[in-house]
Amino acid sequence: MSAPENKRGVYDLIVAAFCGMLLISNVGATKVLAFGPNWDVAGFPVLPILADGGAFLFPLTYVLGDVLAEVYGVRRANRAIFAGFTLAVIAAVVFAAVDAAPASADWPLQDAWHDVLGFVPRIVLASLMGYLAGQLTNAVVLVRIKQRWGEKRLWVRLITSTLVGEAADTVLFGLIAFGFLGALFGGDSLPAGELTNYIIVGWVYKVLVEVICLPITYRVIAFVRKREGL
Repeated sequence: MSAPENKRGVYDLIVAAFCGMLLISNVGATKVLAFGPNWDVAGFPVLPILADGGAFLFPLTYVLGDVLAEVYGVRRANRAIFAGFTLAVIAAVVFAAVDAAPASADWPLQDAWHDVLGFVPRIVLASLMGYLAGQLTNAVVLVRIKQRWGEKRLWVRLITSTLVGEAADTVLFGLIAFGFLGALFGGDSLPAGELTNYIIVGWVYKVLVEVICLPITYRVIAFVRKREGL
């Protein structure tokens, strides 16, 4: 059973937090991170561990996505997902417009602005496509498992949906932003070993965050259900 459409609860607050985390993560993702020294095993780069700045907050959007799908159902979860998608598109357009606008002669940071927030088309496309594929898959898998098994085994729904959703997100983003799909839009691509490192590390890390946050997710779902009168 999903929350009634006309009941005033905390849905709007969850959607606001969901969209805010997405936008912050998209800006943070402009910085590529590397942890550890250089270490290859049989030619495969094990270290450094490659990630991006979005890793700090983006996994929590899946926690909120789980709450939305579990409590409100896939239709209202999708509404939040597309709201986030729309805001991400608006942010990219605004950043591009600001980047293209002439800077004041007294402002010396135009090059820095362009380097950080002057998103290249393939990074924007990678972020948007990965986000849509991951979040929509996450919501559908969670709801389908719930329909089959009922209210029991919440932890199975949460972890399985994250495994599938984060895989879709991370693989698609990596292939478009840094892989052969991105090369279609111009720019260089990461070597195959480094790209594989980036995708595997990103996927494992995001799933681990979901597992660590399980107790918190349980409490949030229970709180929201109680607040919504379910």
